[in-house]
Amino acid sequence: MFRTGLIIFTAILFFLQYPAYGESKGINRTKYRVNISETNTSINIDGILDEPVWLSADKAGHFRRVTPTDTGYAASQTEVMVTYTPTTLYLGIVCHDPTPGKRPVESLRRDFNFQKNDNFVVFIDTYDDQTNGFAFGVSAAGAQWDGSEANGAAVNLDWDIKWRSAVKNYENYWVAEFAIPFRSMRYNGGSPEWGINFSRNDLKTTEKSSWAPMPRQFTTSNLAYTGSLVWDKPLPKSGMRFSLIPYLSAKATQNVEAGGKIEPTANAGLDAKVILTTSMNLDLTINPDYSQVEVDRQRTNLDRFELFFPEKRQFYLENSDLFANLGTESIRPFFSRRIGLSTPVQAGARLSGKIGNNWRIGAMDIQTSEKDDISASNFTVATIQRKVFRRSNISAFLVNKQLTGNKSDAANNERMYNRVAGIEYNLASADNRWTGKALYHQSFYTGASADASALAGNLMYSNQHLTALINQSWVGADYIADAGYIRRKGYYEINPTLLYKFFPSSSRIVNHGPIFKLDLLTDPSFSLTDRETQLMYQVEWKNKNILQADIKETYIKLQAPFDPTNTGGIPLLKDEGFNWKEFGLAYTSDIRKPLNILLSSRYGGYFNGTRFTVSGDLFYRIQPYGSLAITTSYNKIDLPAPFSSAEFVLIGPRLDVTFTDKLFLTSLVQYNNQIDNFNINLRFQWRFAPVSDLYIVYTENTFPGDFTVKNRGLVLKISYWFN
Repeated sequence: MFRTGLIIFTAILFFLQYPAYGESKGINRTKYRVNISETNTSINIDGILDEPVWLSADKAGHFRRVTPTDTGYAASQTEVMVTYTPTTLYLGIVCHDPTPGKRPVESLRRDFNFQKNDNFVVFIDTYDDQTNGFAFGVSAAGAQWDGSEANGAAVNLDWDIKWRSAVKNYENYWVAEFAIPFRSMRYNGGSPEWGINFSRNDLKTTEKSSWAPMPRQFTTSNLAYTGSLVWDKPLPKSGMRFSLIPYLSAKATQNVEAGGKIEPTANAGLDAKVILTTSMNLDLTINPDYSQVEVDRQRTNLDRFELFFPEKRQFYLENSDLFANLGTESIRPFFSRRIGLSTPVQAGARLSGKIGNNWRIGAMDIQTSEKDDISASNFTVATIQRKVFRRSNISAFLVNKQLTGNKSDAANNERMYNRVAGIEYNLASADNRWTGKALYHQSFYTGASADASALAGNLMYSNQHLTALINQSWVGADYIADAGYIRRKGYYEINPTLLYKFFPSSSRIVNHGPIFKLDLLTDPSFSLTDRETQLMYQVEWKNKNILQADIKETYIKLQAPFDPTNTGGIPLLKDEGFNWKEFGLAYTSDIRKPLNILLSSRYGGYFNGTRFTVSGDLFYRIQPYGSLAITTSYNKIDLPAPFSSAEFVLIGPRLDVTFTDKLFLTSLVQYNNQIDNFNINLRFQWRFAPVSDLYIVYTENTFPGDFTVKNRGLVLKISYWFN
């Protein structure tokens, strides 16, 4: 029954590609064109536009408002000039600032929070496919912001590349200069035009604006609404180029709890980027070290299922959407954080990029080594993607995990192999009002049954007032993805959401409106196991304050014994059903001010008892040299005897000091009584050359009661990017 429904659902997604039924043509790009001509002038990236080329370069201006309203021209106007040399794209930007006062910025930290900083960003659709591209920006303080774009709008800020920028501030305006090497981007050689848009965030006027008009329901990163960057002559295809990124590290660790001594070690490894063509690259890694990667923020886990944490390691980020966007949020056939989680990575290779105008490919192979009783494994994933219609695509993939070591698989109850193959269709209409996905996955392993498959489909419609979304999925009880993230198995789910916004003429309120969510899950026989109904109302003010209130009703029929406190107490029994209601309130203060907060609280039933939750985030900035953030959460669960009650406290102060735009110190302290742990993580970073760093990281875990040390470690790592 569900499979027939999915076929009908997929047919609807194809039907919505046709303009007469599902979409308009989007922006008229003939009105938003900026011409770019080659220059032989030497340009000094200093934030001072005194080179003669800036007087003759074509200019993009007349920025239009996106928020709080998407009508009319912005009060704080921006002018952008463009030129290039055979190796580099240059931008000169003038950001007019008629409103007196200090320009809000958080710090000099790279990849700042877009919403909390005065900033300028350029979004470049190098393939002119309105789907994939790159983003480069700066805050008014000069901090850089860069990322790769996928799915038409999603920017991955963990991606970093070599480029230069400079900012100069004046009383009524600020100026920025960009120098972006062509080797830092991927594109099809010979293209006469690229898609491009420029975005400006001005917090003092509470305006976000863009050069090519953008409907306010979308982010300014949306590539469906770019203008055109028109080249005076097509960029040529380039030959093979490569970069080497070697590292050296020294580490001293001590497992005090086990009575261990200090264990010093040294390590070395190499990453390499081989640019095969302007649109295809090969990433290689040998003996990688991830000790400098930012530590995960801890969370109180009261869920019945595994928590999800995002990938942050650089090797996995180039064209990461080809791999990471397979499946859905809760059905991921491939999740790169499974690699190197329990055993070290020996070596790996990733080939990714675009072939012609319509094809993209990705292939990755990673080998891990043995550790303790865990076997060495090989992880392979391959995907091919074909563009269809204007912005949609069809993908096919194969994921394989294979044990390759000498350890007995029976010792760890590991499968010798697990493979997942699938096909997916991704919908994105020309105006982005319709988006969606339909997929079919099949899992292969010894003993796999007919239930080792997954099917899912989702569809969303969005305009300025209404957003309507429906998700549905069916996951077989034997669907296994050892290299993926599968939240649960053996269920059918349907999850509709409706959101409506009113935009009053009030001088104080930007928008307000209701949000309705329903989530239904059944077992394979379609007997109800979970139901969650939530009604919210949200109000957003022009001064950036946000207030949200909601009421939620939950029903759960347990599919396995479960202790709601996750403390190992007496569990509730399988097949028991529980129904409860709870109320919630959340408030976000004016993010433009140096001190701002986010508070939320919930109270109501919880299985056969009650739960009270309060959480908060406090932010204070001393711009542009740093910020202090404190994240807290408190959960009080009361269950009747003989079941366990519990109180959970999580406190995480974070001090972020940016001495300059190249010298950083981050201090993160996390107290979590759920795991009886007090963690300190200190990370010093010196970016002594573009994307070349010296890291000193100290980590310590102690018992909260008497601060007895469990374990500690000190790491020094240096890496350098050779072109």
